[in-house]
Amino acid sequence: MKNTFSRPEWVPKVESDMRVLITGATGGLGRAVVEMLLDGSDCIIGAHGASQVFDKSSSKIIPLTKTFENHLHCNSVIEEFVKKVGGLDALIVLSGSILFTGHWADISGSDWEREININLNQPFYLAQAAMKQMKKQGTGGRIVLTGTESALHGGSPVSFPYAVAKRGTESLVQGLAREGAPYNILANGLRLGFIASGFHERWHGKTEKELRERADLVPLKRGGDPDEVAALMIYLLSSYGSFITGQMIPLTGGDWL
Repeated sequence: MKNTFSRPEWVPKVESDMRVLITGATGGLGRAVVEMLLDGSDCIIGAHGASQVFDKSSSKIIPLTKTFENHLHCNSVIEEFVKKVGGLDALIVLSGSILFTGHWADISGSDWEREININLNQPFYLAQAAMKQMKKQGTGGRIVLTGTESALHGGSPVSFPYAVAKRGTESLVQGLAREGAPYNILANGLRLGFIASGFHERWHGKTEKELRERADLVPLKRGGDPDEVAALMIYLLSSYGSFITGQMIPLTGGDWL
């Protein structure tokens, strides 16, 4: 689906040498965040799955390959990155998916638990381990999670488990922000609308026609661009975002108005 967005020359910058861990780096949003961080930044990026997408010769990218299916796995991902670079200054959790695409009335217990695990449990475990590390360092930090605007409306019959998990993310962001504030650890999330990142094609098998029809429901008549999401995330990591915490920031093109 062709978008009308064009990336401006100016993009937010993070502080030099910031150590940023990104999970879900192989998706459209992940690639956009990594590429924007590489543009004019000296930060070190731990990108989960990066060896499949980015230049392995880049000294700024630390490929991470450990899985994070459960609590111990998520801890090990954080530990792997910290061991390689000496610390953690920011965590961006982009991993997640809609694995069950039928009507929620037909979902099995195991499929429900799998959806909640990947979209709520794993972000919590990663954020929990990240905050523990950031507290230990004593230098503050940033945690950025992702939600969905549809969660405020109960999702759809075929995305209900995903919406429930993402509604939980809203509480997670608030709780993390309260816990982290005394340590200058800021936690925020983006409540995303329809973003043209490849998510809907990959997980729902949407056609070009279906994507166009969905975009036409947005008041701005297009899907959001991954670069627009990446820029807002990097803004939250930058010094400009130092007075923002506990917020779910909508990026929807006016959807659901």
